[in-house]
Amino acid sequence: MSKLLSVKLSDNHFMPMLGFGTSASNKDAKSKVEEAIQSAIDIGYRHIDSAFFYQNEEEIGSAIQKKIANGIVKRDDLFYTSKLWSTFCRPELVQVGLEASLKKVQLSYVDLYLIHFPVPLKPGDELLPKDSHGKLIFDDVNLCSTWEAMEKCKDTGLTKSIGVSNFNGRQLEMILNKPGLKYKPVCNQVECHPYLNQRKLLEFCKSKDIVMVAYAALGSDVNKEWVSKNNPVLLEDPVLNDIAKKHRRTPAQVALRYQLQRGVVVLAKSFNEKRMQENFKVFDFQLTLEDMKTLDGLNRNIRYLRDSMFSPHPNYPFSDDC
Repeated sequence: MSKLLSVKLSDNHFMPMLGFGTSASNKDAKSKVEEAIQSAIDIGYRHIDSAFFYQNEEEIGSAIQKKIANGIVKRDDLFYTSKLWSTFCRPELVQVGLEASLKKVQLSYVDLYLIHFPVPLKPGDELLPKDSHGKLIFDDVNLCSTWEAMEKCKDTGLTKSIGVSNFNGRQLEMILNKPGLKYKPVCNQVECHPYLNQRKLLEFCKSKDIVMVAYAALGSDVNKEWVSKNNPVLLEDPVLNDIAKKHRRTPAQVALRYQLQRGVVVLAKSFNEKRMQENFKVFDFQLTLEDMKTLDGLNRNIRYLRDSMFSPHPNYPFSDDC
């Protein structure tokens, strides 16, 4: 894996700065996911981000295995991320959850394993267990014990690195201050884009040598069941478009470049091959300091992720308050 376009994690592994996101709406055919992963690898993406919750790891695994078999890539060329779903947060279920993902994706290890949300849910076969009133059924689990089980997964070699997702500063501090901490989170993956720049959280993460990873960096697809429907479309923002025209780039390329220049690892999500190719071409131009300041000024604290279903839980909201 090339270290040139990668960031060194606190455990000395390297993560490519640009990743390919794989979350998809239920309307996207499973075959479309497999085709997209094969195209992404052909284009040059080597960082693939998925999760048990996305329910598409079988298709991703099939695509990866085909590319390995064809000699396009070796396993070591790829950086694969999966995430511990909330129904597996009990310590005795953490490795079970990881092994389930490994089996689906046909890999012997993942490069990075994340706690998907700081909200444990009732264990079982349902991804989103609900009561008779349609409310989520939470589970009473100390996330520090979940983290200890994550550390064991790293020790067994099932994952090279471990981190978190959708954690705020307070929740990160809880892990960092845990007695007997063996490995700190190498990263925190959160929603981040010009309308939600997560400035405070980014500063906090940098101070703790934790890499921030941005999802929904281009806004998000309203067809996804977990996305708010009435937010403005980021890529139609006139300020973003003016900067794109100045650099003769697409608004998406500018939004991705914005994150890279902040030192944020960024996930590009599109299953359209033309846009996938465009999104990969973000390392050969530079935004000016004025551009960066202007983009910072777009912050409106708008979230595309409709996370209000977690609202009764004490760890909600997943804000950037530190």
